[in-house]
Amino acid sequence: MSTTEYTKVYFGNFILVTRVKDELEAAGIVPIIKDEGESQRLAGYASMNQGYQDLYVHNDELDKAMLIVNRVKGEMEAS
Repeated sequence: MSTTEYTKVYFGNFILVTRVKDELEAAGIVPIIKDEGESQRLAGYASMNQGYQDLYVHNDELDKAMLIVNRVKGEMEAS
């Protein structure tokens, strides 16, 4: 069984991920962005997820991060 110290909290395009990332950083949370599409492009492979990124946070900050992510998602949906 694989265990990790990080959990994916958001998935979206670069602009939306950047918005969530900025809000998390403002709260003192340091997220990790994973861009498999860019990694595949750099390796010379085609990608179905070009422009989409995953946002991860450390499990110790998960509860606080999810409050922020849900708030930001609500704000983006209301716009």
